[in-house]
Amino acid sequence: MRFTPTAWGKLLFLRDRGETEIGGFGLSGPNDLSLIEDIRLVEQDCTAVTVSFRDHAVADFFDEQVDAGRTPESFGRCWLHTHPGDCPLPSATDEETFDRVFGRADWAVMFIIARSGDTYARLRFNTGPGGEIELATTIDYRADFPASDRTAWEQEFTKAVHDTTIVSSTVDVSAPLGYRDPFDEEWYDEWFQYADDDSDRPSVKVVEHE
Repeated sequence: MRFTPTAWGKLLFLRDRGETEIGGFGLSGPNDLSLIEDIRLVEQDCTAVTVSFRDHAVADFFDEQVDAGRTPESFGRCWLHTHPGDCPLPSATDEETFDRVFGRADWAVMFIIARSGDTYARLRFNTGPGGEIELATTIDYRADFPASDRTAWEQEFTKAVHDTTIVSSTVDVSAPLGYRDPFDEEWYDEWFQYADDDSDRPSVKVVEHE
């Protein structure tokens, strides 16, 4: 799994900006789906062990991206989130969410980065016989990339991430760690509409690199 230096820098900035988990999506170019060029957050309520995207936040993000002429393969198949601790391995809830939300897509990636810098990435593909493979993470300096924009990154973080650690009404402290599914139930129909309807999509090519 490859990141441009700018996308990687933004990911680290967002990971370290607060003390909670955060979640979002990796955006790629139309001709190289394996290269993440940007990280986008959606509005979410977070604690140190949970992320919950707000009602319709993902659907609104999808609408914005489709209106901009992008296809789901380039903005909705790479689910990223952070772990504030040292371990990037997915929790049981992470696995259940990946199965349920992304299980109908022809392919999807779950990517996790811990505060320690360790990463976990896994590609699942559902076409043909299907299968899964863990991916190494690299920064691709061969790709064109813009300069950092910490002001814009700060604005995106402040707008999207709501730390609810102290707000007891939104956190069930009796639930097991990592229990909260980030994806809102009402968003499923819109996800499946985008994921399944490929009648108007342009063909795309994944460029593989050694």
